[in-house]
Amino acid sequence: MAGVNTMEKKLAEYKCDTNEAICLKLVRFPEDVEDDGTTFHPEYSHQLYGDDEVAFGYKGLQIQLYYSAGNLSTLFKVKYSSKVTEKFDCVEPDDVEGKIREIIPAGFSCNTDDFISLLEKEANFKPFGTLLHTYKVHNEEAGELTYQIHKVDMTCPGFHEYHERLQTFLMWFIETASFIDADDDRWDFFLVFEKYNKDGETLYATVGYMTVYNYYVYPDKTRPRVSQMLILPPFQGEGHGAQLLEAVHRFYCTLPKVQDITAEDPSESYVKLRDYVLVKLCQGLPSFSSDKLHLGFSDDMVKEAQDKLKINKKHARRVYEILRLRVTDMSDEEKAREYRLEVKKRLFGPYKKNQRELTKMMKCLRPEELVSHIRHMDTQLQHEELEKSYQDVLGEYRRIIERLASQA
Repeated sequence: MAGVNTMEKKLAEYKCDTNEAICLKLVRFPEDVEDDGTTFHPEYSHQLYGDDEVAFGYKGLQIQLYYSAGNLSTLFKVKYSSKVTEKFDCVEPDDVEGKIREIIPAGFSCNTDDFISLLEKEANFKPFGTLLHTYKVHNEEAGELTYQIHKVDMTCPGFHEYHERLQTFLMWFIETASFIDADDDRWDFFLVFEKYNKDGETLYATVGYMTVYNYYVYPDKTRPRVSQMLILPPFQGEGHGAQLLEAVHRFYCTLPKVQDITAEDPSESYVKLRDYVLVKLCQGLPSFSSDKLHLGFSDDMVKEAQDKLKINKKHARRVYEILRLRVTDMSDEEKAREYRLEVKKRLFGPYKKNQRELTKMMKCLRPEELVSHIRHMDTQLQHEELEKSYQDVLGEYRRIIERLASQA
């Protein structure tokens, strides 16, 4: 038994955390290749390396996936200090290289010098598609930087191959990511690029992107649904997500055939971002003016948000609640109570549904089955959960209001 434990300990030395082992870079200059400061790592690697996110069979494992900043030409190398087969004949290491090859398209480099020579061609790379929006962001080190948002589709020459390289980032930063069928012509693509200077020339770096699928709505409308959205880690926290979502929203608002704009299985962070962008868009609408907000959520709000900004009723309701909070004096007990009841009225919807389900179940369940369901619908518990939901929503709304104030 002791021998088995000793063997397990020795083999455990050959386990590597794949989130740490995978090293990603967006390379602008040859010196970036050896600069650890430009390296970033995945948030997730379970889709390739299992739920434990562990690779077995190597010590000092490093999986290098380096991309040229604009065209995303790729360098792929696997390094390690030792391999399990050097000490143990009967143990096979995981095929870490094969897993990566499953997701990166052909045409990558395995030689660093070859990759560096490709950087010289970056000056020829220009953003794909049609320019929708240009904006500037102040950077402490670099000063004022310029960014562009472009709309693209698969008919654009060279974009199909570029997109195959770009979408590999999804595996590392979106938990449930999957590759789309890009040949379906109902997909729209929106890309963010940074303009930067290198040896007196203007070059472009990939910042992030969004994919949107245009669903058919009877009889003659479409419903664009945001499928994937990713701002690459070196650019996160700089406001690019909000710029991208607002630009996309404004684009679809110009199309008369668009019913409204939705998102597929949105993450919590996406919902917060959407709230911020939609409030920013709606705050200037007459129906959402300060004197109207205290009168409650109205049909006029629903109609104006739908007609002018392609915002559906559910999202318009959240916008109303945020804007009403902004103009409500929460230190006034009566006004705070009115606001709390207004929000809780919406939050109580799922609980009312549970009550209706309980009424139906009482007619068909045996007593012992009914008892277990009633426990789940205890009134006191519902009140506690409702209050917690309200406080959570209040915190989110206040953060959005603070962000709006900081951008004013």
